Amino acid sequence: MGDRVQRLLVACLFAWLLPGLAAGAGAIDAFEFADPVEAERYQALIDELRCPKCLNTNLSGSDAPIASDLRALVYRKVRAGESDQDIRDYLQTRYGDFVLYDPPKRADTALLWLLPVVLLVIGLAVIARIARRRAAASTVLADDDAERLERLLADTDAAKRRVEP
Repeated sequence: MGDRVQRLLVACLFAWLLPGLAAGAGAIDAFEFADPVEAERYQALIDELRCPKCLNTNLSGSDAPIASDLRALVYRKVRAGESDQDIRDYLQTRYGDFVLYDPPKRADTALLWLLPVVLLVIGLAVIARIARRRAAASTVLADDDAERLERLLADTDAAKRRVEP
């Protein structure tokens, strides 16, 4: 009976661990290159190109099937001797500007490039306005108001001394 329970526990443990092991094991692309320069070009390209399915992951870090297909495509194009810019242009034509982490500077992408600057200027203007309001709120008291405040504080101190035993 004990042997049967032990087998059942091992089977349950295996069934519990198997999905986690399978999820952690991503597909590894084993591409062979003619020289280290090709391998570096390939790695640089898949690091800078974004996976069309994964919102903010590059091709080298994505386990999506389309990322695997695009890595193979980039490999074939690098091996065929195409330039990096030709490969980028091909993928950009096919998948749009989204596939590039560094979108091109054109009239239709001007908002992407100008928005951070505009937000920075707005933020600095808000900070300056808050600072001016605080400076205006902390105005210096006139001489007669300062004397009146000192008298009130002195009266308060005297009243406290009278109450204390």
